[in-house]
Amino acid sequence: MDSAEIIVTGMGLALAVLVIWYFFFSARQTASAVSSSGGVQEVGITVKGGYSPDVIEVERGKPVQLSFYRDEENTCSEEVLFPDFRIRRDLPAFKTTLIELLPEKPGTYPFTCGMGMLRGSLVVK
Repeated sequence: MDSAEIIVTGMGLALAVLVIWYFFFSARQTASAVSSSGGVQEVGITVKGGYSPDVIEVERGKPVQLSFYRDEENTCSEEVLFPDFRIRRDLPAFKTTLIELLPEKPGTYPFTCGMGMLRGSLVVK
């Protein structure tokens, strides 16, 4: 191997490590739902290259209202899926979409974009 091959191989390995760290070990933004006067737990989520926050904590047995604001036109973020709740919603660009659900069992429930690339979790306590 000459020096150019060593440099290219080293940069490729460094990039692979960065991608693995970003998707599996980087810090996650967590938000706890705020209860309204009507007892509904509310959380606002911005969709722009991911979900922010991407971890949402709620109490079980109380209705939850998630407000997804899609701040981009990326095709990956066109919809959001909550497979455990059998929810699939289109997210129009630059608009807010409300999703209401009632979590009855504690646990961690994933949500994703339609392609499965953007990921988040609903943590029910």
